[in-house]
Amino acid sequence: MCRHLAFLGDEEQLGTLLVAPEHSLFRQSWAPRRQRHGTVNADGFGVGWYAEGDPVPARYRRTGPVWGDASFADLARVVRSRAVLAAVRDATVAGSDGEAAAAPFAAGTCLFSHNGAVLGWPGSLAPLVSGLPAAELLSLEARCDSAFVWALVLRRLRSGDTEGQALADTVVEVAEAAPGSRLNLLLTDGGTIAATAWGDTLWYLAEPGRRVVVASEPHDDDPGWREVPDRTLLTASRTEVLLTPLKDMSDDMASAQRKEPRT
Repeated sequence: MCRHLAFLGDEEQLGTLLVAPEHSLFRQSWAPRRQRHGTVNADGFGVGWYAEGDPVPARYRRTGPVWGDASFADLARVVRSRAVLAAVRDATVAGSDGEAAAAPFAAGTCLFSHNGAVLGWPGSLAPLVSGLPAAELLSLEARCDSAFVWALVLRRLRSGDTEGQALADTVVEVAEAAPGSRLNLLLTDGGTIAATAWGDTLWYLAEPGRRVVVASEPHDDDPGWREVPDRTLLTASRTEVLLTPLKDMSDDMASAQRKEPRT
């Protein structure tokens, strides 16, 4: 379900990143090569980017398929950025939220996307609702699983978690409530990228000091692409990429909880 991509590096046109490659995200909207669930990503799309000197990203999102949006072609031709997050959507459940349900979701300096599906949505995540303030629930952009997962991530970010820890803890929490869910999450603040591989494909292409691309699947046949193992957290900057098994992180969390003093 869905395909997404994040980029950090020297300034590039959106079209160079998202349209020009032979197997670009644009093409993945109708002909993905490695998508395991679904075949066409035509239920909306979005792109977020950062302008020089402004830490708050801009977004362009639409309900229909990216190939049917003539305005996106103009946007991709003229907009340049050093940091981008984009996605094409295959909806988990049909709904009326329109472009509000299309990634990237945003808050402050962050952009977020979810490639996957929460099994049993919405009932399976009902136990997690109590952890969110009413104001946050009422302010959800859309009534889809991805928007709710974003709310869980955002709660952790606002409490002081790093981007990687917020994604890792959210994935473990949602997977426990809805076993079998596919939870490939992607997050950037314009200077770093954090992503999880949980149930679907994730790849990265790194040229240290110049650029890093993290994507659901390679957009070209560059031999430098590397696949991220399932159940892994990826954290990246322009200079390095780190991979951490999510199982190890969840074990550390459980150990820390066992060591907490009883009251």
